[in-house]
Amino acid sequence: MRKLENSELERKSVEDFKKSEKTPLILVLDDIRSLHNIGSVFRTADAFLIEKIILCGITATPPNKEIHKTALGATETVTWEHHENVLAVIADLKKENITTLAIEQVESSIFLQDFKVDKTQKYALIFGNEVYGVAQEAVALCDGCIEIPQLGTKHSLNISVSAGIVVWDLFKQFNH
Repeated sequence: MRKLENSELERKSVEDFKKSEKTPLILVLDDIRSLHNIGSVFRTADAFLIEKIILCGITATPPNKEIHKTALGATETVTWEHHENVLAVIADLKKENITTLAIEQVESSIFLQDFKVDKTQKYALIFGNEVYGVAQEAVALCDGCIEIPQLGTKHSLNISVSAGIVVWDLFKQFNH
């Protein structure tokens, strides 16, 4: 086995990325404090051709040196926008017939391994603050909740890790 050189990876140009068919997922980041987490989610969104990221509340926006440290240029490829109020964003997404799903531990959540995508549907995944998670008011507005099963002593994951896990699972389902 030999590691591939960067020149062998057939990376898309920014222009090719913009023209590519996107995975029908929108990532909503609400009140994310860590600039490194934001950058990491941008990188994940780039890797899986995510349609868009919506940054809400106190979530910082590009251009930002600290976001760039982990995004490594993904803020130039992934479409993003900022809105103050996540509740208004969720309501608007629902008006567009986009299924809104909080990624949170709640009553009646669906474990990730049990969630099946409808390939004709577009989804918005709502991720919340590192300490408080998705706000209860936002959870209440969503069409449903996906929970990542956790079996250890900790029952929380870093937001960028959660995003990577959920995006990968749904991406696999859309592309199977």
